[in-house]
Amino acid sequence: MRAPLRWVLWDVKDTLLKVRLSVGEQYCKEAERMGLSLNPEEVTAAFHQVYRHYSSKYPNYGLAQGLNGQSWWIGVVRDTFSHCRVQDPSLLNTMAQKLYLNFSNAENWEVFPDSVKALESCTALGLKLGVVSNFDNRLETILRVCGLLPHFSFLITSEKAGVAKPTPAIFVQALQKCGVPAASIAHIGDHYVNDYLCSRSLGIHGFLLDRHNKNYPDVPQEHRLSSLEELPSRLQQHIS
Repeated sequence: MRAPLRWVLWDVKDTLLKVRLSVGEQYCKEAERMGLSLNPEEVTAAFHQVYRHYSSKYPNYGLAQGLNGQSWWIGVVRDTFSHCRVQDPSLLNTMAQKLYLNFSNAENWEVFPDSVKALESCTALGLKLGVVSNFDNRLETILRVCGLLPHFSFLITSEKAGVAKPTPAIFVQALQKCGVPAASIAHIGDHYVNDYLCSRSLGIHGFLLDRHNKNYPDVPQEHRLSSLEELPSRLQQHIS
């Protein structure tokens, strides 16, 4: 007999909400407040280079190397501006600190139009909701200021968990919080490896949110969502 669905786990960034402006635009706005004029495209390119370096050398916010989410991000921001020829240590530190705090504010995030209705529909179906996200400890504040936090029974961030997707251990922590078998849990996310493959490797009903119609030939159509509007009908098939 098939186990009925009881929980829905959610990724957050690029699933329920997204950054409102590009990184280059955000960083240049802060630089402008400090009297600097930088090129957003150059800053964006520098950011991606630095971000890849930090993610490779200091994975999951460098927890294993004694860093945390805040110190990791401040390093990323400082090095991004340094690549754009900003050299004043005091100025670099000030901008990095301000940007770290600014990204906890609602004005820097945009909730997707289909997010709230999807969360409400899950609750109406009698399902409990949790978060499993590769994110730092600001996530609870971000969800609160964006009005999404009350929908969730628990939040697991990779910084708090000490492990990041696609390592299955982060989902194991979620399974323990849910207190039901993996077959009674669904997970919604936009990343093929981190969300879809990782959750399904544990027997969770993983759904891949594909807002941009990318080509995933090995993902069955019934596991793909082009928008969250399609989610309730998919979940209903697993409830009873």
